[in-house]
Amino acid sequence: MAVDQILINLLNGLSSGLLLFMLSSGLTLIFSMMGVLNFAHASFYMLGAYVAYSLAGVLGFWPALIAAPLLVGLAGALFERTALRRVHKYGHVPELLITFGLSYVLLEVVQLVFGQTAVPFSPPPALQGSAFTIIQSPQTGLSFALGAAPAAVCAGASCSTFPLTRVFMMAVALLMLLALWLLLTRTRIGLVIQAALTHPEMVEALGHNVPMVFMLVFGSGCALAGLAGVIGGMTFVTDPTMAALVGTIIFVVVVVGGIGSLAGAFVGSLLIGLLQTLPLTVDGSLATLFKLGPDTFGYPILKLSLAQVAPILPYLLMVLILIFRPKGLLGTRED
Repeated sequence: MAVDQILINLLNGLSSGLLLFMLSSGLTLIFSMMGVLNFAHASFYMLGAYVAYSLAGVLGFWPALIAAPLLVGLAGALFERTALRRVHKYGHVPELLITFGLSYVLLEVVQLVFGQTAVPFSPPPALQGSAFTIIQSPQTGLSFALGAAPAAVCAGASCSTFPLTRVFMMAVALLMLLALWLLLTRTRIGLVIQAALTHPEMVEALGHNVPMVFMLVFGSGCALAGLAGVIGGMTFVTDPTMAALVGTIIFVVVVVGGIGSLAGAFVGSLLIGLLQTLPLTVDGSLATLFKLGPDTFGYPILKLSLAQVAPILPYLLMVLILIFRPKGLLGTRED
């Protein structure tokens, strides 16, 4: 495979991984601070895309990019205040059941309002087109050009473009990581949030409203999912199946990285993103890849290419993590 194609696939994997981080960071924030595993997290991702699509037709994309996550976060905080808080004292199973039920409710509401087909949620003009082009020429070798390279240049060379939407996605994800780290480690609010999980009675004795803190944390986590939905919806597709497509994989990310670890969610997201993307470019069979002899071709699974088994690779990685390091790569919780 050409070097330019390898670089593009690597960048695609990194951008997909950073989108997964935008999703898993909110889930990690909620679990690490509240101990609640939110099964409806992917549904808030879907809700963010649809809310932004509705607002973009009235306000424009950039105001919708700010307003949609705030509205989704408000909806999440309202759900925590009116429903989740009532079952929190009964343990994890009622929490899982009520968030699982909420995911179905949100799916049905979206289908009733917007239908079952995709909606035309396109990126704004400023994010359309190519960010840069990777050019591989027999004469000059590997080079880069901002935007789309001229047709004359690509006539005698191999050109691969990288879209602006993915660059924007990566930039927002990195800014989100920096903002969360500063919030949790360098501000008084972050210290109160972390203390409220381990010593809620002491925090309440100091005059802080612990239930209010938990409501804000849950709402903030849902807002992060909504922001990921806005960017993921305009980059890929906005339809009712988008929650199901990422619903299971974000839990894989959280388990691989370490439940409750923000740094683990970042590392796990990048690993899963690359694991989902890079194998798609390999056409050789598993037997050829591992240099097995001709007698092994009698096993049907060994005839599959790495691209064909790519969808199950993240789950195989999760199984290995659970066997050899149950707390995840950077996790600290054993439960």
